[in-house]
Amino acid sequence: MSESYALPTEPEGMAASLVERFNSGKVSAMMIHYEPGAVFVARDGRTVTDPTEIAAELERDLSLGLPLEATARHVFIAGDIAQIVLDWSIDGTGPDGKHIHLEGSASDVVRRGADGRWRYLIDNALGTAVRQPA
Repeated sequence: MSESYALPTEPEGMAASLVERFNSGKVSAMMIHYEPGAVFVARDGRTVTDPTEIAAELERDLSLGLPLEATARHVFIAGDIAQIVLDWSIDGTGPDGKHIHLEGSASDVVRRGADGRWRYLIDNALGTAVRQPA
């Protein structure tokens, strides 16, 4: 894995970039993936926009110390905006010795910045999954 964590120049590259950044275990590497003002949809359905809160949500999953696998199922592009439907999973033995299996189909929206790199506008890791009220 490179230490540069380059952002993708095509929306189809978001899945590989996400996997590389997540599997680095570094919240700072993940946070660069987000545009200022991005929306992160938490597991309980809350929309989070504060970068400190987004980092805390990401840290919870990174702290499991397990690898992420992700594959883009669909990428729909309209100019500088794209929707990505992405299937992902986290599987293995957690820090407490118990088996962990998380999976979902994300429905994410990304935008190409002035630098030509793509970043999250909306990160909805659980896509259409039904959530309990916050």
